[in-house]
Parts: sequence; C-alpha cells; structure tokens
Amino acid sequence: MSYFDAASAAPLHPVARQALQASLDEGWADPARLYREGRRARLLLDAAREAAAEAVGCRPDELVFTPSGTRAVHSGIAGVLAGRRRVGRHLIVSAVEHSSVLHAAEAFEADGGTVTRVPVSRAGAVTPETYGEALRPDTALACLQSANHEVGTVQPVTEVAAVCRAAGVPLLVDAAQSLGWGPAQGDWSVLTASAHKWGGPSGVGLLVVRKGVRFAPRGPVDERESGRAAGFENIPAIVAAAASLRAVRAEAAAEAVRLRELTERIRARVPELVPDVEVVGDPVRRLPGIVTFSCLYVDGEALLHELDHAGFSVSSGSSCTSSTLTPSHVLKAMGVLSEGNVRVSLPTATPAEEVDRFLSVLPGVVAGVRKKLGAPSVRTAAHEDALVVDALGKRCPIPVIELAKVIGDVPVGALVRVLSDDEAARLDIPAWCEMRGQEYVGEEPAPRGAAYVVRRLS
Repeated sequence: MSYFDAASAAPLHPVARQALQASLDEGWADPARLYREGRRARLLLDAAREAAAEAVGCRPDELVFTPSGTRAVHSGIAGVLAGRRRVGRHLIVSAVEHSSVLHAAEAFEADGGTVTRVPVSRAGAVTPETYGEALRPDTALACLQSANHEVGTVQPVTEVAAVCRAAGVPLLVDAAQSLGWGPAQGDWSVLTASAHKWGGPSGVGLLVVRKGVRFAPRGPVDERESGRAAGFENIPAIVAAAASLRAVRAEAAAEAVRLRELTERIRARVPELVPDVEVVGDPVRRLPGIVTFSCLYVDGEALLHELDHAGFSVSSGSSCTSSTLTPSHVLKAMGVLSEGNVRVSLPTATPAEEVDRFLSVLPGVVAGVRKKLGAPSVRTAAHEDALVVDALGKRCPIPVIELAKVIGDVPVGALVRVLSDDEAARLDIPAWCEMRGQEYVGEEPAPRGAAYVVRRLS
C-alpha cells in the first residue's frame, strides 16, 4: 500500500517514535512541580520549546504548545483580535486559507466583525497588492497561509508581511504545511503550525506571538503556557514533535530536491497518460511533495475508492466525494476544474518506484470509472478525433467566426483544430476562448500556418 496523503497527516517519523517512547518514562510528571520528577519534566519541556523556537526562528518565550494546530489558529486569531479591539473589528484572510482559519473568520463575523476575503489567481496565489487594497484603518489582523494544503502553491508571505507591517497591522501565518521544509520568511507577527504535518505525533500545535503584538487570550486561562493554552502539557508528544521537526529539517534540502523531481514527473506524465486532465496549482512556486489534478467525466468518490483498491491512498477536493456536498473552497476560489480531483502528497522517503507504479495504474483506473459512468469517448492524443476547421487563406476575423460556428457541434471536452495562416489568429483565438469560457489548449505546427487547438468546456 502506498500512502500519498502526507498533506493531511505525515507518517510518524522514526525520530518522533524514539523520542516519544523515551519521554514516556521521563516526562510523565507535572512540570509545574518542584520535586525531582517535576523538574525532570520541566527540563524536557524547556528543551523542546528551545528546539522548536530555533526551527521557527523565534524566541523560546514567544512560543507555546497547544493541543492541536486548529487550536493554535483559533487561539491566535481570537487573541490578536481581542488585543487590538480598540483599533477596529476588521479581519483579512485569503480565500484559500485552511478551514480552521475560515471557521474562525465566520465566528468573528457572527459576533459582529467584518471580514475581507482576498481572491487568488488561477494558480492559487494572492498578490501583495490585493492585501494592500484590503487594509483599512480598522484592520486588526491579516492572515495568510505560507503554502496551500490542497494544491501546494507557496504564498508571497515576505511581501505581504512587509505591506502589513507598513500599515501597522500584524500578520498571522499558518505555516502548517511548510514548517517542516523551512522557517516562514518575512516579518510576520503570529505563526501557527501542527506537528502531525511534519511527522510528529498528532495533538501538538505551535502558537508563536512575537513580542510587542497586542494579545489577549480568550476563554478561561491558567498559568500554563503563558496563559495561552490551558491544560496539562502532553510532554512526551511535545518532545517527539520538537525532535521530529529538527530531524525533518536536517533532511529537508536533499528530500525537497528528490520529491520535487517525483512530483514534476507526475505533473508532466498525467496529462500525457490520461485524456482531459487539468493539473492545478503553481508549477514553480509550490511545495516539493504536492501535486493536484482534476479529471473530466469522473466521480471523485469512485476514483478514490478505485485508487484505494489499487493500493494508493490519495485525497480529493471534488464536490462528488462522500465527505462534502460542495467543491473544495480552494479549487472554487482558483476557478479550476474540481471534477474528479486528486491530490497526491508524497511523504518523505517515498520510493520513485511507487510513483511509477501510480502512473502505470492511474490511466486504467480513470478509464474504468469513466466507462462505468457512461462518459463520452475522449481523445487519446493531442490531435486525434478533433474537428478540423480549415481557415487557411482567410483573414481576421474569419478564422474566429468559423470557430464560433462549429464549437457547438462537438461534445464538451472534445477538441477543435483551427488551421490558419493569418497572424492575427494567434491573438484572436485565445482571446475568444477567454471571452466565451472555452479552453485554449495551444498552438501546434502545421504544414502551412499553424493549428490552434481549442477544447469545448461548455
């Protein structure tokens, strides 16, 4: 069985397992007590905090451990909004944040606050300019993930942090997906993360609040974790989380190169092997181990079940999976195809042979699901079964008019190849596709002029 869903939860790192087992014997006592067992537990907790702070790039007294990454997000957002309530009640988030951030924003709105959701590009990225436009005099906090959990796109955190800092607004960075690969860059103010994303045990989150950031903890508090995470610390899990973070960081540079090569292989090969597929997410500014694609004419739930039967555990953001009745908010915000969506997120040490096996199995699985659903026949090559429009010798706007006449005659998902030797067609046909909601596949060489390939989407 090949586990390809590390973005949800990475397998427990061997160092985490060793640290967890060792600290079960040494870190069971109350670290707040002064007797020997308590002092020993306190030493373990302090050492773990120092190790985690070094990995994050902050002071140890700025970092607290929480019962989960979600709790860290909720506590961080609520605490800053409460601490800066005199500034105003306006919150900024991106449209592709993790659901924990969006749920916190919804709760803030329900309590009378206002929220601006910053849109993203088709690749899933925000721009510093859109964050700057969203800032207002009453903005109390802005949030931005370091990298997206569904498509792997890396966000311009450094630039957005600079825009926020210039406006005097703190930026909370959700670094859950990226912290195992390296520290969050930029002049951020608050950071959250979750240990099970980098191979630590579940049930450990990180909340970092820089000195000078106004912060007022919400809810009942106690003396533990600076009053920001009430309850008895799970010291064995915390020690394992810090130890595994240090271990994965030591391996990160080499492993990033290796996993990026494997995901590049998937990005390149899937469209060649499977007809009518859209690979989504930024092709360059992305995490090393995540690649996401969507398949036309495929039920997402059926596809995941078939891949599971074939020995591959993957995730999906499709609307047609049993866990949701609506498309992934990330894919929806990006404006990309969500039908038959597959997210492959490779754990560290994934063998290249397993990726090759996935690529060999995937075409048959997709074809089988399509056949069961009675999907229309799909192309097997870039130009096979495409309707050809011969517009050679005809000048603008005739090639576009000829295309418009026939687009309705081909099934959704099928191709039209427009042959033209008019230079204006190189600009007019892509522009027509954008205006009419069709897909411009690209330009192909032809014996005379060029062939402009268009796929009917609607």
